[in-house]
Amino acid sequence: MSYHANEKGYYGEFGGAFIPEMLYPNCEELRQNYIQIMEEPSFQEEFNQLLRDYVGRPTPLYFAERLSKKYNTKIYLKREDLCHTGAHKVNNTIGQILMAKKLGKNRIIAETGAGQHGVATATVCALMGIECVVYMGEIDIARQAPNVARMKMLGAEVRPALSGSRTLKDATNEAIRDWINNPVDTHYIIGSVVGPHPYPDMVARFQSVISEEIKTQLKEKEGRENPDYVVACVGGGSNAAGAYYHFLDTPEVGIIAVEAAGKGINSGESAATSALGKIGIIHGSKTLLMQTDDGQITEPYSISAGLDYPGVGPLHAHLFKSGRGEFISITDDEAMTAGLEMSQLEGIIPAIETSHAFAIFDYKKFKEDDIVVINLSGRGDKDLNTYIDYFKL
Repeated sequence: MSYHANEKGYYGEFGGAFIPEMLYPNCEELRQNYIQIMEEPSFQEEFNQLLRDYVGRPTPLYFAERLSKKYNTKIYLKREDLCHTGAHKVNNTIGQILMAKKLGKNRIIAETGAGQHGVATATVCALMGIECVVYMGEIDIARQAPNVARMKMLGAEVRPALSGSRTLKDATNEAIRDWINNPVDTHYIIGSVVGPHPYPDMVARFQSVISEEIKTQLKEKEGRENPDYVVACVGGGSNAAGAYYHFLDTPEVGIIAVEAAGKGINSGESAATSALGKIGIIHGSKTLLMQTDDGQITEPYSISAGLDYPGVGPLHAHLFKSGRGEFISITDDEAMTAGLEMSQLEGIIPAIETSHAFAIFDYKKFKEDDIVVINLSGRGDKDLNTYIDYFKL
């Protein structure tokens, strides 16, 4: 069984491109060109040079000594929080802005939840001098104020999504609407491994630099390329796709995906798609989706703005359905406690999204000599207000 997208953009039964006719030319132009462009030596050279000199790659693979001691296993952290802009998102936006330039696009749109993808998009647009519009749910604008300020400082226009739950799903709807209205000059930089083909595959390829580096760095530190487990939080799932990418077809590497259970899987306020989702179509992709019996999308909830998406990328739906990935759902309370513990044990304040991944040790026991790599996908600066309110700091 393959865990990579086939030529029609399917991972097993998930994926594809379910799009209105108006979007067909945009997606088709991208589909016909993305792999060829990515493989051009000149593209590779510019992409790798920017990752190195601008983003600050490779990011360290850090042995978390105190965390390892506490949970009696070997824990390494892939430090994506040290990327320029504070999260893994910039790996993908650098790739996509270069792609947009090759396709002759001179206007960029994006959607964002936690604001990290919005900041990363605004950053590369400033770098390239290209117009940038970011759609963001009104609720997320309120809870991620520092990132909104960053986007504006970088010259982006932040447009609030005022419909529905006023969060990530609604911001994505608005961005798609914009793209339909501006098909010729606009490229839509999707921030996760979601959306119509070729986006899930393209974003995963840009993020795969994470697992590529893990292999090289682990070889240096442990004399072997493959860890026993790779752990990442999953909303749409781009940091996870990047961390798993080069291990997908290596069955001896365990893949652990950590979702947001919100106030509890059965509380009615959750974003645990693997537990609650049924097959459906969202934003142009067939995947697992939280929905009512008659197919209406239900509102997800998580304390972290980056994980409250009602679906999951088709790759992750396939990993879940096939049993290749182990999915664990973590509540707000468990994630917040794990984030604080991480801060005090290792001196690293993680993004609340990432904190979910650190909460798995109560659910999953590892052997003493297991090598567990956790993708530390983002830093917690953007979440300080949420931490302050939660812990009454």
